[in-house]
Amino acid sequence: MESPPFQLHVAFFPFMAQGHIIPTVDMARTFARHGVRATIITTPLNAPLFSRTIERDIEMGSKICILIMKFPSAEAGLPEGCENASSIETLEMVPKFFKAVSLLQQPLEYLLEECRPNCLVADMMFPWATKVASKFGIPRLVFHGTSYFALCASDCLKRFEPYRSVETDSEPFTLPGLPDKIKLTRLQLPPYAKENSEFSKRMDEFHEQIWKAMELS
Repeated sequence: MESPPFQLHVAFFPFMAQGHIIPTVDMARTFARHGVRATIITTPLNAPLFSRTIERDIEMGSKICILIMKFPSAEAGLPEGCENASSIETLEMVPKFFKAVSLLQQPLEYLLEECRPNCLVADMMFPWATKVASKFGIPRLVFHGTSYFALCASDCLKRFEPYRSVETDSEPFTLPGLPDKIKLTRLQLPPYAKENSEFSKRMDEFHEQIWKAMELS
């Protein structure tokens, strides 16, 4: 008896924010339309954002499905139902949200054990996903929801602090070390980008983890 033909199986794990979910789901759907078996991993309250679209794809013959994992809102000190970045209402909730995201490593391992994909496409916001993929002996591809250039720009801000060279919040400054000339003002920067606060330090550490994970992927 002949064995069934090999079908590539790719798991997609988008960060819990519309700007990350939408392009990741579109990518998964494109893969599925080209004969790849696609699995999208997300949480209960994020799945309804695209589940109807996926149902239509299945009806049209695409091999695509959604796997659900619990989002540990309560464990991270968040209100129940806070599973998407759009639910963050205060700056205090940001580190708690990222703590909840970090707690998804174990659940992701359980789901990969269950579905056994050949490759994992995980958002850059999950730097630990590289280690998870390595555990299963599969490649991890990094998806940049905000683009690789945006990450470089953020790193440039922290490394060179060009906003300190101007005298007012409305005076433009140029980001050094980038291939294109980009000008910003201090008014356009998020507070953590120009403050030496505990939250700012945590964000710096997180960006460092993202860079290291990309180097290993």
